[in-house]
Amino acid sequence: MADSTNQTVYEIFQSMEQGPAAATSTATAQAWLDHHSRSLGFFMDGKFVLPADRQNLSLTDSKGDVLCSTICAEDADVSQCASSAATSYKSWSSLTCSQRSKVLLRLVSVLGLHGQCLSELCALCEASCSPSALIRLLQYYSSWAQLRDTLIPSWTPVGVVVVVSSDDCSLYSLMLKVLPALAMGNSVIAIPGRSAAPPALLLAQLFSGAGLPSGTLNILTGSDVTLSAKVSQNPSVSYITYCGNKQDGLALCKASAGLGVPVSVSTCIGATCPFIIFESADIDSAVDEVIQIAFKKKKEVHWVLCVQESVSDSVVACLKLRMAGLKCVALSSDADRILVDAAVQEAQQQGATLVQSCSASPFGAQYPPTVLCGAAPSSPYVVSPPPGPLLPLLTFRSNTEAVVLGNHSPHGHAASIWTEDLTLALETAKSLSVGSVWVNSSSVSDPCLPASGHKDSGTCTDGGQEGLYQFLRPSISSPLPRSSPVSLEYSKFGTEPTKAAIPGSPDGTSIPQSYPQFVGGKACKSVSACSVAVQAPGGGSVLAFCPEGGRKDVRNAVEAAIKVQPGWMKKSPSARAQSLYSLAKGLESKKKDISASVSTQLGVSVDEADKEVELSVAQLNVWAAYCDKVQGGSLPMPQSGAALSFPEPLGVVGIILPDKAPLLSMVTVLGAVIATGNAVVMVPSQKFPLPALAFVQVLQSSDLPAGLVNIITGNGDQLTVALANHSVIKAIWYWGSAEGCQYLQYTCSSPLKTLRLFCQQDGEGSGAGTDWAQSHPTLLEDLWRNAVQWKSVWIPTA
Repeated sequence: MADSTNQTVYEIFQSMEQGPAAATSTATAQAWLDHHSRSLGFFMDGKFVLPADRQNLSLTDSKGDVLCSTICAEDADVSQCASSAATSYKSWSSLTCSQRSKVLLRLVSVLGLHGQCLSELCALCEASCSPSALIRLLQYYSSWAQLRDTLIPSWTPVGVVVVVSSDDCSLYSLMLKVLPALAMGNSVIAIPGRSAAPPALLLAQLFSGAGLPSGTLNILTGSDVTLSAKVSQNPSVSYITYCGNKQDGLALCKASAGLGVPVSVSTCIGATCPFIIFESADIDSAVDEVIQIAFKKKKEVHWVLCVQESVSDSVVACLKLRMAGLKCVALSSDADRILVDAAVQEAQQQGATLVQSCSASPFGAQYPPTVLCGAAPSSPYVVSPPPGPLLPLLTFRSNTEAVVLGNHSPHGHAASIWTEDLTLALETAKSLSVGSVWVNSSSVSDPCLPASGHKDSGTCTDGGQEGLYQFLRPSISSPLPRSSPVSLEYSKFGTEPTKAAIPGSPDGTSIPQSYPQFVGGKACKSVSACSVAVQAPGGGSVLAFCPEGGRKDVRNAVEAAIKVQPGWMKKSPSARAQSLYSLAKGLESKKKDISASVSTQLGVSVDEADKEVELSVAQLNVWAAYCDKVQGGSLPMPQSGAALSFPEPLGVVGIILPDKAPLLSMVTVLGAVIATGNAVVMVPSQKFPLPALAFVQVLQSSDLPAGLVNIITGNGDQLTVALANHSVIKAIWYWGSAEGCQYLQYTCSSPLKTLRLFCQQDGEGSGAGTDWAQSHPTLLEDLWRNAVQWKSVWIPTA
């Protein structure tokens, strides 16, 4: 230990001084770079490609020396790469599960031989990822490649998958998406960030040498996120998934709007995560851990220290002792230093006190580790801390306050809980709105742990079996059709007035009925008190009048839903099942009235309408049975400890319903959403709203909590805009026009919303090809998996 030759053992343990870092060699990585003349091209079709006349980008190491250069792909490179991936997909997906598994297992041996080179290259590029972690990834996903058809039958790979990472994203996060996509039978185009590009290119070379078919894994490099937008425009691409900072993720969502390609985002970089210390915690261990993760030179997340008041003095004293002598942490640039100085100055003006390892130099791109004691939860440096070694410290009194502080952040990436009380730890973990919870530990990662990005931290699940489904689609479904973006002025979408329907000449025999909508458990008129006419099939006569809902109706519905959803979520699965069984019985008792509305609205025979009602009753019974059948469980961990995973509801879901089978489709998606603990705001088909409005009488007589289910009628585009711009709604399922799909992809990025978009065309056979009468298990499973988000909890035992 440095400078400790004259210290006693007691003094060493009191100071907890860390020894000098071990000397490292980078000779192997340097030799690999020299072999490529330190100019790295693309990797496509199983070989390196270095086209001439391309823009070069230099990559520097931690000392500022130029390490190597990468080139920026242009349109011709994108086209060639996509063509290679599409061709390889046909051969790779046609292999048996056993054959694909053997290829991935061979990669384990190859990585073992060349792990030293990869480790050194990651250290040079500051793209943290150990060979052992990659080997664990390969072992885990090779077994899933073997078992895909056994444990996930009736699902098929989506096709060509584009995996994008930002410049500050680690190689591990990139490979956590690449390897499951390959294991499920897809071909992959990876677009790594600058720091991860050299290790990713090395891995692609190793994979090819291990027998991965040419074109199955391709690497493109570029200057920014615009490259991924170019790749997404290629018609061969079937799915895009992103990991990294939020800014680049939002730019990708906007750039790919209207292309007909699903995009998922995992904003794992820059999230604010709570580090909660209860009075029952081992204070010394907790403080050592928080110093280790909060003051790293390069950290993917920002930590906020939340300490129970009864032990706050002890924690601060321990922090002062452990931080003494810590050196200044290098910042990325002088601009970061300006942000850090501004945050510290603001904290002091608000009454916060500083705990620093040493005095801050007046200039230079470095800053000492600093704890901001007495920070206010709403302060900008707490909600969105600047890059640098700053650790805000908040205090709480009760367990409830700890949960409130933990959920205060707009992010929902992860949390660390420190306590010796297991019951308290599990209760707190269940209440925190985050994807990963570590008890008495932090930053534990393993591919068997599924985690979803809660709130603003993403729209997909990575890891575990649950993370595989983003790279699969039900075999009974068709690939989503590609489209071209339309010329759309987003600020004016949904502002066109509803077309007036002119009724025919009165015959004196009947007056069209006026239906109410359903908001907050009550049948009511719209806030505007306006109505729109519902025409008979083919136009002409007016069948009825329904309310013309708008933004204020959506606001009222969401307010009612958000009040009741936490209580509905906490109900036991069996209690939710009984409510759904009761709803099915209510629908069956109203069969005559509901059937008449279906027959009148669609112009079909009574027998056909009766059949749709019967199928709807059966569908509700199926969802009632689903409630307590899939509930997560314990996970086998390769290290000591226990891990739990469980699905959680999204929150409030907005649904714009399809034209096809208006009653059956509504009941199918409604059952999926509320069976999993969500609340819902539904917009019926603008053409065929009567079956949904007739269903209101079933909801009124049910025992569902008031506000759990809301039905608003009116102009579909106007209500889509209202749902998209409401910050509380977590997910939107949309059946509608191409313009509506494009608008949602462009708009639902801040805050992030999980989207399921189906473009339905006017005329016969609309409904995005979904056969609602065919109750196939994969259709129901797909709906169920899109109605939940996953949380993993890691509990060490030694």
